[in-house]
Amino acid sequence: MNLTPCNPCDIILLTMSTKKVDFDKDGISELPNNQPVVYKIFNKKDENVYTGIAGRGNVQDRLQDHLPGAQDHIPGVKVQIEQMPSIKDAREKESNILSRTKPKHNKQGK
Repeated sequence: MNLTPCNPCDIILLTMSTKKVDFDKDGISELPNNQPVVYKIFNKKDENVYTGIAGRGNVQDRLQDHLPGAQDHIPGVKVQIEQMPSIKDAREKESNILSRTKPKHNKQGK
C-alpha cells in the first residue's frame, strides 16, 4: 500500500449542515443553536450583503441583533447558516468568504 503524506495546505473544512430561511424572527427561530455557524445575510437580489459567525448556543440571539430596530441592523430578506465543527473552523470559513466576496455591510479590514 502506497500512502502519500498530506499537504498541510490541502485542509478541507467540513460543514455539518446548511439551512436558508426568511430573515425575520420566525425564520431565525427555525435555525439550530447547537453548533457554531457561519451565517450569510442576503438581499432581494440573493446577494450576500453580510457574513458573520455565531457560537454554539448564540446563533438565534446573534442573528436577532441584525433585525430591524436592533443595534447591528443589516438589511436583508434571507439568512443562510452553515454549522461548523468548532468556532475556529467558523472563523476560518468566515475569513475565506470575506476575502473572496467582500459583502457590502461587512467592515473591510476588520
